[in-house]
Amino acid sequence: MISIGDAAILVAAGVLAGLVGTAGAITSLISYPALLAVGLSALTANVANIVAIVASLPGSALASGTELRGRGAWLLRRAPVAAAGGAIGAALLLLTPPGVFARVVPFLVATGSLTLLAQPRLSARRAANVDGPEQHRVEPRWLAGALLLVSLYNGYFGAGSGVMVLALMLITVDEHLPVANALKNMLIGAGTVTSSLGFVLFGSVDWSAVVPLGVGVFVGSTLGPRVTRRVPANILRPLVALIGIGLAVQLWLSHGS
Repeated sequence: MISIGDAAILVAAGVLAGLVGTAGAITSLISYPALLAVGLSALTANVANIVAIVASLPGSALASGTELRGRGAWLLRRAPVAAAGGAIGAALLLLTPPGVFARVVPFLVATGSLTLLAQPRLSARRAANVDGPEQHRVEPRWLAGALLLVSLYNGYFGAGSGVMVLALMLITVDEHLPVANALKNMLIGAGTVTSSLGFVLFGSVDWSAVVPLGVGVFVGSTLGPRVTRRVPANILRPLVALIGIGLAVQLWLSHGS
């Protein structure tokens, strides 16, 4: 049970984490250390973090109506894939020793970040290889498999998964950053819902930490999409990528060596 002061810290951290995460960066970069700072163990903090981030799904959906218009059918096809990946990731976390993927995680986050930096060139190359005016809507066959794997990681640990999904959306679905970011928020949300359900039913959740953090995340997530809409992509993309690379280095230093 955390104190009132710690709860206030988590609300504030949640607002910032929700804003940053739904604007394209990494929610857990702020929320996870905040949970550790108020005294939760690594595993308890990881579970509480994933459950609290569920609050970003309705918040970002409310703020992204413009970007999500006409994308309902697409989300109905892809969200179940993300949800399935989140459920598998949660099961792995509950059934395997903590840290099984620790050495791989930094490289996954770094790969997603570097892909985000290279996205304009990759998108241009892909467009050059596809004929027709609807070329940006032609999705590769491997999209579902890639989304499943990233969503699995999202359910298992999550830090940096938003960067990976954002890069995936930019390259395969829509090269416009606000739209790709809105789709990313919905897919991450779908995976987080199922993984959180697994933790609630079969694990142990510290609700005294989840509730204040979740309240803050909801508030922040209503602001993030508006930031993405207003900040130029050529500024936001490298900023998000650099944050991701920084997280990868941090994870490698703490777990990979």
